[in-house]
Amino acid sequence: MSKKDKKTAKKKDSQLVLRLDKSERDAFVELCKELDTSAAREIRGFIRKFMDDHAAQAGE
Repeated sequence: MSKKDKKTAKKKDSQLVLRLDKSERDAFVELCKELDTSAAREIRGFIRKFMDDHAAQAGE
């Protein structure tokens, strides 16, 4: 599978809107830049880990 095919296969098709303090958002985005990552990538990672961590509980 080529890079283009992999990118197309993982296309995002939904959004989650959050409301938070501007200062918190700005500090988070700045920290992500310093760590050479993106805010969106980190939030997606958090969601995936949260879901994995709680998957067993959801089945109860």
